[in-house]
Amino acid sequence: MTEKHVRWLFRGAAIYGAILLLPIYFLESRVAAPATKLAAPEYFYGFIGAALSFQILYWIIGGAPRHYHPLMLLGVVAKLSFWVPTAILWSMGRTATSTFALVCGDLALAVAFFVAWRSLRRA
Repeated sequence: MTEKHVRWLFRGAAIYGAILLLPIYFLESRVAAPATKLAAPEYFYGFIGAALSFQILYWIIGGAPRHYHPLMLLGVVAKLSFWVPTAILWSMGRTATSTFALVCGDLALAVAFFVAWRSLRRA
């Protein structure tokens, strides 16, 4: 993978993530269903804020992949930290198949981030 591809990968991941995450700020009642209200809404909004901050990190990495090369592994961890628990919950029947299918995009990005990290490390 060339540096140009890595730039596109991380910048694209940042845009994709922001598009998916921003609307969730306004969907508490749908995401929290079947509960009428979340017992601790700060965790809900805190998660979205933390996830959005990583989109900024991906954008920064995309701007200078060689300079921020070590942070690429943090991107892998971030993507897997959502995919792994969701996969476990799905295997236990505790989350919807549609949710698991959507989160598989995170697995694909984790693999792509790792490949990008390895390819720039060799170059």
